[in-house]
Amino acid sequence: MASCGNCLCCQCCCREGDTRTPEELTILGEIREEEDEILPRKDYESLDYDRCINEPYVEVLEGMDNKKAKKYEAVRWIMVFAIGVTVGLVGLFVDFFVRLFTTIKFSLVGDSVEKCSDKGCLSLSLLELLAFNLTFIFIASVLVLVEPVAAGSGIPEIKSYLNGVKIPGIVRLRTFLCKAAGVLFSVAGGLFVGKEGPMIHSGAIVGAGLPQFQSITFKRIRFDFPYFRSDRDKRDFVSAGAAAGVAAAFGAPIGGTLFSLEEGSSFWNQALTWKVLFCSMSATFTLNFFRSGINFNKWGSFQLPGLLNFGEFKCLDGDKNCHLWTIVDLAFFVLMGVVGGLLGALFNCMNKGLAKYRIRHIHPKAKFIRVLESLLVAMVTTVVIFTASMLLGECRELSSPTTHNTTVSGSEDINSTVRQFFCTNKTYNDMATLFFNPQEAAIHQLFHQDGTFSPVTLSVFFLLYFLLACWTYGVSVPSGLFVPSLLCGAAFGRLVANILKVKLGMDIYSGTFALIGAAAFLGGVVRMTISLTVILIESTNEITYGLPIMITLMVAKWTGDFFNKGIYDIHIGLRGVPLLEWETEVEMDKLTASDIMETNLTYVYPHTRVQSLVSILRTTVYHAFPVVTENRQNERDFMKGNILVSNNIRFKKSSVVSRAGEQRRRCQSMKSYPSSELRNVCDEQSAVAEPAEEGEDLLQQMLERRHTPYPNLYPDQSPSEEWTMEERFRPLTFHGLILRSQLVNLLIRGVCYSENQSSATQPRLSYAEMTEDYPRYPDIHDLDLAQLNPRMIVDVTPYMNPCPYTVSPNTRISQVFNLFRTMGLRHLPVVNAVGEIVGIITRHNLTHEFLMAKLRQHYITI
Repeated sequence: MASCGNCLCCQCCCREGDTRTPEELTILGEIREEEDEILPRKDYESLDYDRCINEPYVEVLEGMDNKKAKKYEAVRWIMVFAIGVTVGLVGLFVDFFVRLFTTIKFSLVGDSVEKCSDKGCLSLSLLELLAFNLTFIFIASVLVLVEPVAAGSGIPEIKSYLNGVKIPGIVRLRTFLCKAAGVLFSVAGGLFVGKEGPMIHSGAIVGAGLPQFQSITFKRIRFDFPYFRSDRDKRDFVSAGAAAGVAAAFGAPIGGTLFSLEEGSSFWNQALTWKVLFCSMSATFTLNFFRSGINFNKWGSFQLPGLLNFGEFKCLDGDKNCHLWTIVDLAFFVLMGVVGGLLGALFNCMNKGLAKYRIRHIHPKAKFIRVLESLLVAMVTTVVIFTASMLLGECRELSSPTTHNTTVSGSEDINSTVRQFFCTNKTYNDMATLFFNPQEAAIHQLFHQDGTFSPVTLSVFFLLYFLLACWTYGVSVPSGLFVPSLLCGAAFGRLVANILKVKLGMDIYSGTFALIGAAAFLGGVVRMTISLTVILIESTNEITYGLPIMITLMVAKWTGDFFNKGIYDIHIGLRGVPLLEWETEVEMDKLTASDIMETNLTYVYPHTRVQSLVSILRTTVYHAFPVVTENRQNERDFMKGNILVSNNIRFKKSSVVSRAGEQRRRCQSMKSYPSSELRNVCDEQSAVAEPAEEGEDLLQQMLERRHTPYPNLYPDQSPSEEWTMEERFRPLTFHGLILRSQLVNLLIRGVCYSENQSSATQPRLSYAEMTEDYPRYPDIHDLDLAQLNPRMIVDVTPYMNPCPYTVSPNTRISQVFNLFRTMGLRHLPVVNAVGEIVGIITRHNLTHEFLMAKLRQHYITI
């Protein structure tokens, strides 16, 4: 269940399966049919990336000298290094146990197959393999039941987090434990999944949690560490952790840095780039140090660059006619990029259909149904690979060992990973060699095995892997997509190489075509360009592959984008996450800020009574409130001329009816308060007029009585519940924004003063006290209302953000979008020429779907 939302405009009820009210669908356009796209949900909370420059924060800045600043920066670098080392150790843990489990499984099953091939008891071998796989998958699926967010690769969720959307539970310690342990069993259980995606998610969780020195899951893990108590710092560390995960998975520290830049963070700076690269390097060399010691017994050596290493691509010694690739091959690479884009688009389309089916028919049911689905996928996968290996495999000649043919571990010759099921000593079963090995070993076989794989074997292998990987991605187990995509693409590239080499007699290097095929298919699925190019180059240690890999990935992306989005963007959309793209379309500039802003706002005075704050917080779900005062100095100018009046009335007209309804809801809520004074507040108020007709009459009265002064209410007299409708819509000067969490914190800590006192007597909170409860701030419903004096006054000015970014109502959408996304904003107030706030723009108002709906309304109006 998602947490209540980020937008001021949202009416979040936090109900699963109920993400759109009829009113919301009306705003966004006509009601969608079930088979149409899922609209962005409003119950996702945004991150506060923009700093709140209030008085407590300014006090911290004033007390910060150069010595303290250097200490703070040193602590940040230590945290970055610690994150990198921890991620490297997590990668070592995952790799060690995956190897252990797969080695035990394939050794026992392989021996059983060899014995039963003569005795005719292969069914027992199949049962042994089923027992291993189903047990492992059951454990992985149960771990996902403990923490559902641990399912999948986690890359869509981390990409959303770095884009500015807070997804509940995505960076919790419990998620990390279930993810890291679950991926062991899902990979060892024989599913067509990889561990690289979950490694990226695990690295992001380490980055989010390690600098906090506390845990929500384990309450006792809590240390007095006052640093990095903001979403801004936390998201920087998440960027570093995700990059470290990529670096540990592929041995690609530069690729990991570019991954965080291209696929993750919306907000970047030069200092962050250097820290992320340092974190990636720390993860890479930590993993290399321990793996070199474990596998080679050479501690201090760095011979194994990552969990997924493609090995060394080079021609045999003395073969002068051999070349890795030529300019003629480049034409074939472009064609392979086109085919890879088409295959990737087909894969994404099929997986999207399966994901929609799961959302509608599997997820609403009991949780054990998801476990049964995972077991069904594991059983079908096991039976298919066993049957294909036994019946469809061909016996191929075994090539002689070469110096560069090494397996993933680097300690064995590649020929030691071949499977000779039903074949003589000098031949091997090519299908069993691909299926009855760890996925990394199968990739090495396709990249470096000098012997040929039959076209039938490669075709069947590609088809089975394509279909089963598509079915598997989305089941309730931790699962990555990089390795299955690489295997599919490598089989496709090796098939092309066989056709060109055997059928057409061309002198080509088969490993290059397998690598380009892997890049083409992976690029067609995930649609990554810069970072994926560098990752593949670093994984091959061959810079000459830079040009063909880059061209292939670009062509694959352009081809796939013609049909649909990348797989991660598709799953982000299926979750309804309001992700912001890099930029808006050109035609969106036909709209202005006044066309998309939310005008139904709830205001707070600088000096507000406790009863008003409690009522506001109890009856709204908004996460920020404009702080305003009566615009008495400019009141006369505001009332001059029909143009200015009509413009402001136009901005407010749509909110008159809803504001009256909001007032009635507040009154009903006040009657349930335990405090007798709060319960009787509504009884002291005058009756509210009927909303529909009276609202229109009120607007007419406001226009007719333009020069009549408003009631004499000053900022220190802010009984908002006692305002009449006319009083609520007088011109108000905007002074800043204050967050819901800040208001609740002030009420819980008793920050207020009485009517007969000055606001100077109000207790002052420090920055540490304001951020002490981060990241789980208390809720208004946790407040003991019986202990409150409703007539006390709270001075919110020291704690509000007095200098938020603002825009004019006439600002074009491209300017609004660039400001919002570049600065990482959560709320963007819209202020008119006289300093009055007329609306607020949030993330929901800038989603592609919302802008398209408003653009359609704009065309209809024209």
